[in-house]
Amino acid sequence: MNPLSTTIAEQLLNGLTLGGIYALIALGYTMVYGVLQMINFAHSELFMWGGVAGALFLSFLPADAGGGALIAAFVVAMGASGILAMILDRVAYAPVRRSSRLTPLISAIGASLFLQNLVFLWRDSQMAFPQPLAVRSFPCGPVTVNGLQVFIVGGSVALMGALTFFVRRTKMGKAMRAVAQDADTAELMGIPVNRVIALTFFIGGALGGAAGVMNGLYYGSVKYNMGFLPGVKAFTAAVLGGIGNLPGAMLGGFLLGVVEALGTGFLPEPEWKDVFAFAVLILVLLFRPSGLLGENTAEKV
Repeated sequence: MNPLSTTIAEQLLNGLTLGGIYALIALGYTMVYGVLQMINFAHSELFMWGGVAGALFLSFLPADAGGGALIAAFVVAMGASGILAMILDRVAYAPVRRSSRLTPLISAIGASLFLQNLVFLWRDSQMAFPQPLAVRSFPCGPVTVNGLQVFIVGGSVALMGALTFFVRRTKMGKAMRAVAQDADTAELMGIPVNRVIALTFFIGGALGGAAGVMNGLYYGSVKYNMGFLPGVKAFTAAVLGGIGNLPGAMLGGFLLGVVEALGTGFLPEPEWKDVFAFAVLILVLLFRPSGLLGENTAEKV
């Protein structure tokens, strides 16, 4: 295989790895928007919080703790981010839920800045992310595949599949869909709306926390401001796929990761890679505001 084809294959693999992380974060955005019609801009800090929690947990364990420690780190990070998301909903969003759409948005931005600076006061520099497992590589056709890349892509797809099953096949998932369609009517039908909203925030935050651990494993470090750019790109992925649409968030995340990786591989300046996310966002808003899998709906007046 010629060098160009090899480069494309390598960048596709990198793009799928990044896309899996973006997709998990995007699912948190799209779940909250689907139920509450609100953009939770503090979600990027839940991603950061999960990465920091996972790194802190692993730092207390031996360097070669093994797979059990890694699974435990995921559980701790997902639990920490999920609980924090529920606290955010109760403190920052629930009191303004009946206000205009602009009010929760401002509250979300304030919560994002608060959480970021809270971690900054504790640790203003990068924090190494422990690697409890030895990462191995193996040849796959023209490229060398890193075991960590396989883990991130496979783990992301597994979590997304579990979420899709939960929303479509379980009783609480049906309750979520009912609340998303009409919260007032759902409450009249006996559905505990506040409990459903709290669970929505918990699941979205937990997925963000899992993405934070994956990001820490992939890049080897975490930092207080690590959530900003991935958060913006994940929001772009959610818009690309169709905000409020779970399969759309998955598709948007992987597509954005692949586009960014391919652009990085052929640009003379790697720093330009962030331009792709914003360019995709602008193009989608101009030509397909509802996203690839979204539906145009008439707004009630």
